[in-house]
Amino acid sequence: MLDVVVLVSGGGTNLQAIIDAVESESITNTRIVGVISNNKNAYALTRAKQHGIHSECISPKDYASREEFNERFLEKLDEMNPDLVVLAGFLVVIPPQMIERYRNRMINIHPSLIPAFCGKGFYGLKVHEAALERGVKVVGATVHFVDEGTDTGPIILQRAVEVCPGDTPETLQRRVMEQAEWKILPEAIDLIANDRVKVSDGRVVITE
Repeated sequence: MLDVVVLVSGGGTNLQAIIDAVESESITNTRIVGVISNNKNAYALTRAKQHGIHSECISPKDYASREEFNERFLEKLDEMNPDLVVLAGFLVVIPPQMIERYRNRMINIHPSLIPAFCGKGFYGLKVHEAALERGVKVVGATVHFVDEGTDTGPIILQRAVEVCPGDTPETLQRRVMEQAEWKILPEAIDLIANDRVKVSDGRVVITE
Protein backbone atom coordinates (compact mmCIF):
# COMPACT_ATOMS: atom_id res chain seq x y z
CA MET A 1 0.00 0.00 0.00
CA LEU A 2 1.37 3.40 -1.06
CA ASP A 3 0.85 6.05 1.62
CA VAL A 4 0.49 9.49 0.02
CA VAL A 5 0.65 13.00 1.47
CA VAL A 6 -0.65 15.83 -0.73
CA LEU A 7 0.70 19.38 -0.40
CA VAL A 8 -1.64 22.10 -1.66
CA SER A 9 -2.10 25.87 -1.37
CA GLY A 10 -5.49 26.58 -2.91
CA GLY A 11 -8.81 25.09 -3.91
CA GLY A 12 -7.52 21.57 -4.28
CA THR A 13 -9.02 20.50 -7.61
CA ASN A 14 -6.06 18.19 -8.25
CA LEU A 15 -6.43 16.86 -4.70
CA GLN A 16 -10.07 16.13 -5.50
CA ALA A 17 -9.04 14.29 -8.67
CA ILE A 18 -6.72 12.10 -6.57
CA ILE A 19 -9.39 11.48 -3.90
CA ASP A 20 -11.94 10.52 -6.57
CA ALA A 21 -9.48 8.20 -8.30
CA VAL A 22 -8.55 6.46 -5.03
CA GLU A 23 -12.23 6.04 -4.08
CA SER A 24 -13.14 4.69 -7.54
CA GLU A 25 -10.03 2.47 -7.46
CA SER A 26 -8.62 3.86 -10.71
CA ILE A 27 -5.66 4.52 -8.42
CA THR A 28 -4.89 1.16 -6.82
CA ASN A 29 -2.84 0.11 -3.79
CA THR A 30 -2.94 3.67 -2.47
CA ARG A 31 -4.30 5.64 0.47
CA ILE A 32 -4.08 9.37 1.21
CA VAL A 33 -2.72 9.64 4.75
CA GLY A 34 -2.52 13.41 4.97
CA VAL A 35 -2.95 16.83 3.37
CA ILE A 36 -0.71 19.78 4.25
CA SER A 37 -1.44 23.38 3.23
CA ASN A 38 0.36 26.65 3.86
CA ASN A 39 -2.99 28.47 3.68
CA LYS A 40 -5.49 28.00 6.51
CA ASN A 41 -8.28 29.21 4.21
CA ALA A 42 -7.49 26.75 1.41
CA TYR A 43 -10.62 24.91 0.30
CA ALA A 44 -8.38 21.86 -0.12
CA LEU A 45 -8.46 21.48 3.69
CA THR A 46 -12.27 21.32 3.54
CA ARG A 47 -12.07 18.67 0.82
CA ALA A 48 -9.76 16.60 3.03
CA LYS A 49 -12.08 16.93 6.01
CA GLN A 50 -15.11 15.90 3.92
CA HIS A 51 -13.33 12.67 3.05
CA GLY A 52 -11.97 11.94 6.53
CA ILE A 53 -8.37 12.69 5.59
CA HIS A 54 -6.02 14.08 8.25
CA SER A 55 -4.95 17.63 7.38
CA GLU A 56 -2.51 20.20 8.74
CA CYS A 57 -1.73 23.84 8.03
CA ILE A 58 1.80 25.17 8.31
CA SER A 59 2.81 28.59 6.97
CA PRO A 60 6.17 30.38 6.78
CA LYS A 61 4.34 33.45 8.12
CA ASP A 62 3.98 31.75 11.50
CA TYR A 63 7.73 31.31 12.05
CA ALA A 64 10.48 33.76 12.92
CA SER A 65 12.79 32.45 10.21
CA ARG A 66 12.60 30.36 7.07
CA GLU A 67 15.04 27.89 8.63
CA GLU A 68 12.70 27.34 11.57
CA PHE A 69 9.74 26.85 9.20
CA ASN A 70 11.68 24.42 7.01
CA GLU A 71 12.64 22.34 10.04
CA ARG A 72 9.07 22.16 11.35
CA PHE A 73 7.66 21.52 7.87
CA LEU A 74 9.97 18.53 7.43
CA GLU A 75 9.09 17.24 10.90
CA LYS A 76 5.36 17.48 10.15
CA LEU A 77 5.76 15.63 6.86
CA ASP A 78 7.95 12.94 8.44
CA GLU A 79 5.32 12.40 11.14
CA MET A 80 2.87 11.35 8.41
CA ASN A 81 5.45 8.85 7.12
CA PRO A 82 4.54 9.02 3.41
CA ASP A 83 5.87 6.75 0.69
CA LEU A 84 5.04 9.47 -1.85
CA VAL A 85 4.62 13.24 -1.54
CA VAL A 86 2.43 14.93 -4.16
CA LEU A 87 2.65 18.68 -4.85
CA ALA A 88 -0.78 19.63 -6.19
CA GLY A 89 -0.62 23.39 -6.58
CA PHE A 90 1.72 24.02 -3.65
CA LEU A 91 3.25 27.51 -3.78
CA VAL A 92 5.93 27.18 -1.12
CA VAL A 93 9.56 26.53 -2.00
CA ILE A 94 10.43 22.98 -0.93
CA PRO A 95 13.38 22.95 1.51
CA PRO A 96 16.56 21.29 0.13
CA GLN A 97 16.66 18.82 3.03
CA MET A 98 13.11 17.70 2.17
CA ILE A 99 14.03 17.19 -1.49
CA GLU A 100 17.01 15.10 -0.42
CA ARG A 101 14.96 13.07 2.08
CA TYR A 102 12.24 12.32 -0.47
CA ARG A 103 14.40 11.95 -3.58
CA ASN A 104 12.35 10.24 -6.33
CA ARG A 105 9.45 10.04 -3.85
CA MET A 106 8.07 13.55 -4.44
CA ILE A 107 6.14 14.54 -7.57
CA ASN A 108 4.69 17.77 -8.92
CA ILE A 109 2.00 18.63 -11.47
CA HIS A 110 2.81 21.59 -13.74
CA PRO A 111 0.30 23.09 -16.19
CA SER A 112 2.52 23.10 -19.30
CA LEU A 113 4.50 20.74 -21.48
CA ILE A 114 7.88 21.10 -19.79
CA PRO A 115 10.34 22.57 -20.81
CA ALA A 116 7.92 25.18 -22.21
CA PHE A 117 6.47 27.81 -19.85
CA CYS A 118 8.05 26.50 -16.69
CA GLY A 119 10.57 27.56 -14.07
CA LYS A 120 10.57 30.57 -11.78
CA GLY A 121 7.47 32.76 -12.09
CA PHE A 122 5.45 30.28 -14.16
CA TYR A 123 2.52 29.07 -12.07
CA GLY A 124 -1.27 29.13 -12.23
CA LEU A 125 -2.82 31.53 -14.72
CA LYS A 126 0.60 33.03 -15.52
CA VAL A 127 1.45 29.88 -17.48
CA HIS A 128 -1.67 30.13 -19.65
CA GLU A 129 -1.28 33.89 -20.14
CA ALA A 130 2.26 33.31 -21.43
CA ALA A 131 1.15 30.48 -23.73
CA LEU A 132 -1.58 32.60 -25.32
CA GLU A 133 0.74 35.58 -25.64
CA ARG A 134 3.27 33.40 -27.49
CA GLY A 135 0.55 32.05 -29.75
CA VAL A 136 1.26 28.35 -29.23
CA LYS A 137 -1.23 25.89 -30.71
CA VAL A 138 -0.71 23.12 -28.16
CA VAL A 139 -0.32 23.31 -24.38
CA GLY A 140 -0.71 20.62 -21.72
CA ALA A 141 0.48 19.37 -18.36
CA THR A 142 3.46 17.48 -16.94
CA VAL A 143 3.94 15.27 -13.90
CA HIS A 144 7.58 15.15 -12.81
CA PHE A 145 9.75 14.22 -9.87
CA VAL A 146 10.91 17.14 -7.75
CA ASP A 147 14.60 18.00 -7.65
CA GLU A 148 16.58 21.08 -6.58
CA GLY A 149 15.58 23.10 -9.64
CA THR A 150 12.19 24.57 -10.53
CA ASP A 151 10.27 22.15 -12.77
CA THR A 152 13.53 20.44 -13.75
CA GLY A 153 13.10 16.93 -12.29
CA PRO A 154 12.65 13.73 -14.32
CA ILE A 155 9.40 13.76 -16.34
CA ILE A 156 6.92 10.95 -15.60
CA LEU A 157 3.90 11.76 -17.80
CA GLN A 158 2.77 14.51 -20.15
CA ARG A 159 -0.48 15.16 -21.99
CA ALA A 160 -1.13 17.69 -24.74
CA VAL A 161 -4.20 19.93 -25.03
CA GLU A 162 -5.13 22.00 -28.07
CA VAL A 163 -5.52 25.76 -27.82
CA CYS A 164 -8.87 26.89 -29.24
CA PRO A 165 -9.65 30.16 -31.05
CA GLY A 166 -10.96 32.71 -28.57
CA ASP A 167 -9.38 31.04 -25.55
CA THR A 168 -8.78 33.19 -22.49
CA PRO A 169 -6.26 32.24 -19.79
CA GLU A 170 -9.22 31.08 -17.68
CA THR A 171 -10.83 28.85 -20.34
CA LEU A 172 -7.46 27.40 -21.29
CA GLN A 173 -6.60 26.72 -17.65
CA ARG A 174 -9.89 24.87 -17.17
CA ARG A 175 -9.40 22.73 -20.29
CA VAL A 176 -5.83 21.82 -19.28
CA MET A 177 -7.12 20.79 -15.85
CA GLU A 178 -9.98 18.68 -17.23
CA GLN A 179 -8.15 17.07 -20.16
CA ALA A 180 -4.65 16.74 -18.73
CA GLU A 181 -3.95 17.50 -15.05
CA TRP A 182 -6.86 15.55 -13.55
CA LYS A 183 -5.98 12.57 -15.78
CA ILE A 184 -2.20 12.25 -15.60
CA LEU A 185 -1.67 13.04 -11.91
CA PRO A 186 -3.81 10.09 -10.74
CA GLU A 187 -2.28 7.95 -13.51
CA ALA A 188 1.25 8.75 -12.33
CA ILE A 189 0.37 7.91 -8.72
CA ASP A 190 -1.11 4.58 -9.83
CA LEU A 191 2.05 3.75 -11.82
CA ILE A 192 4.21 4.52 -8.78
CA ALA A 193 1.91 2.55 -6.46
CA ASN A 194 2.32 -0.47 -8.70
CA ASP A 195 6.11 -0.13 -8.86
CA ARG A 196 6.15 0.67 -12.58
CA VAL A 197 8.23 3.87 -12.41
CA LYS A 198 12.02 3.78 -12.35
CA VAL A 199 14.51 6.65 -12.60
CA SER A 200 17.67 5.90 -14.57
CA ASP A 201 20.29 8.52 -15.47
CA GLY A 202 17.85 11.34 -14.73
CA ARG A 203 15.10 9.91 -16.94
CA VAL A 204 11.94 8.03 -16.06
CA VAL A 205 11.37 4.54 -17.41
CA ILE A 206 7.84 3.15 -17.17
CA THR A 207 7.78 -0.64 -17.05
CA GLU A 208 5.01 -3.00 -18.10
